Amino acid sequence: MDSDWQLIEWINGGDADAFESLYFRYRNWVYNLAWRFTRNHTDSLDVLQETFAYLLGKFPGFTLSASMTTFLYPVVKHLALNISMKNRRFASGEDKLDEIPVPPSEESARGRSELAAVLAILPEQQREILLMRFVDDMNLKEIAAALNIPEGTVKSRLHRALGTLRQDERTRNYFLE
Repeated sequence: MDSDWQLIEWINGGDADAFESLYFRYRNWVYNLAWRFTRNHTDSLDVLQETFAYLLGKFPGFTLSASMTTFLYPVVKHLALNISMKNRRFASGEDKLDEIPVPPSEESARGRSELAAVLAILPEQQREILLMRFVDDMNLKEIAAALNIPEGTVKSRLHRALGTLRQDERTRNYFLE
C-alpha cells in the first residue's frame, strides 16, 4: 500500500488514479465523521463530496504536513456544521422522525442511550476530543493540530472527559479492570 505522501506526490504530478486511491482510503472516515456532526445521511454524503472537491482544488502543489486525518478533520467539521446550520433554518421537523435509528435490541439500546446520555453531559470541547481520540483513533498531537490548540489543552480536556466518565455510574464499569 502506498503512503499518503506518495499518493500526494503522484497526484501533484497529474495521476488521477492516485487521487482515486486517496478517496477510497478516506471516504468512509470522512462520511462517518460528517455523520457525527450532521446525523443525516444525505448531508453526510454532501460533506463527503465537498471535502474531496476541496482537497482536489489543492492540487497541484499540495503539501501534506501532518496525517491526512489531521488535515481533513477541520475541513469535514466546518463543512458539516455549515450544512447543519443551513438545514436547521429550513427544517420543518417532520423529516427528523425518519432519521431516528431503530435499536437492534433492548439491552443494546439501553447501553447506547446511557453512553449517549453521559457523552451529552460533557462539554462539547471535551466530547469532541474524546471522540477524536477513541473513535477516530487520532493521537494527541494529531488532535492538537486538527483543532489548532496546544497539545496540553488536548490532554487536559481528555483527562476531564475521562474523569467524568469514571465518576458516572452508567459508565464507571468500563474503567474497572
